[in-house]
Amino acid sequence: MNALRHTISLLSLSSFQLGRRMRSQHFRGFLLGTGLGLSTFATVTYAQAEAAKVNRKLNTSKFMAEPITDANTLLEDADENMRHRMELMIMEIQAEFCRALESEEFSGQKFKVDRWMRKEGGGGVTCVLQDGDVFEKAGVNVSVVTGSLPPAAVQQMRARGKALTENVKLPFFASGVSAVIHPRNPHVPTIHFNYRYFEVQLPDGSKQWWFGGGTDLTPYYLDEADARHFHKTLKAACDEHDVSYYPKFKKWCDDYFHIKHRNESRGIGGIFFDDIDEPSQQEAFNFVKSCAKAVTPSYLPLVQKHKNAAYGDKERQWQLLRRGRYVEFNLIYDRGTKFGLYTPGARYESILMSLPLHARWEYMHEPQAKSKENALLQVLQNPKEWV
Repeated sequence: MNALRHTISLLSLSSFQLGRRMRSQHFRGFLLGTGLGLSTFATVTYAQAEAAKVNRKLNTSKFMAEPITDANTLLEDADENMRHRMELMIMEIQAEFCRALESEEFSGQKFKVDRWMRKEGGGGVTCVLQDGDVFEKAGVNVSVVTGSLPPAAVQQMRARGKALTENVKLPFFASGVSAVIHPRNPHVPTIHFNYRYFEVQLPDGSKQWWFGGGTDLTPYYLDEADARHFHKTLKAACDEHDVSYYPKFKKWCDDYFHIKHRNESRGIGGIFFDDIDEPSQQEAFNFVKSCAKAVTPSYLPLVQKHKNAAYGDKERQWQLLRRGRYVEFNLIYDRGTKFGLYTPGARYESILMSLPLHARWEYMHEPQAKSKENALLQVLQNPKEWV
């Protein structure tokens, strides 16, 4: 309305100035001849705006591949449809992160892009960079899938407090972006992140929805400046929405990424949350988007800082041992991995993309008491506050 008033004012001013240069009867004839009354002008402006909205096209070249949902459909109702809004966001995050990682490679290695469809509904885009100079294995996945919840997934969700009925068909929609980056240099940490949206249709036709996600860091050698930078970046993203989020979700991350049978954390944490369904769907989405946007600035400076650092076989063997712990957590405890493996029509190559290219398990290994390796282990056994 304010824009319309501004347009009308400009038209009135132009009319006044034109009238001063013309005899009044000529000016009145000009307006009548063109038929350009104010109501007509407003109608034309609205029609042009609507036409522009209909004719706009989604620039899919900015993504790593075509979206899973038809591009025109995504654009038409993204403002009203959270499924489509989330798909657009995760496609953008995938492309942004992949291109940032590619820019760090020395010899121009690029991600292999694999767009796949699922007969049960939906599909995904898997991007993998393997055997790079900087990244030994880097995977960044997008998935947009539909189907019916398998019984094991229903039980898992009920254990988290979801009011889901067992032994009935429960259609679901799930979309998300996830990544695990295994660098070649042991001084560069591994990063994992995942941000997702979930809907379940209940037997009465109503829907339950929620968001989940997080970002965490797994160093092989502890650099406290890196840890502080990483956590400060995530905290800033959280504080933008609620200052209570970071401490709550940092603790949740420390608790979740705990390898119980080893009594140690997988890494130095970050943030982790699930079942976010308040204060509103839009506000929850805005929070998740802020966290996803914080991934690249939280991690790329660490890659740039350490990718040229010198290392030897000792550091490499320690890195491989810590990767073994990573595998143990993902295959034994990780809920996302379990859900993927339980889902009919699961694409196992994409699910297991998170596993490193090389890892090591050594019987009864213990680092020396005053070594850098042991310094990391002490923090993994006793999580600390970084900001």
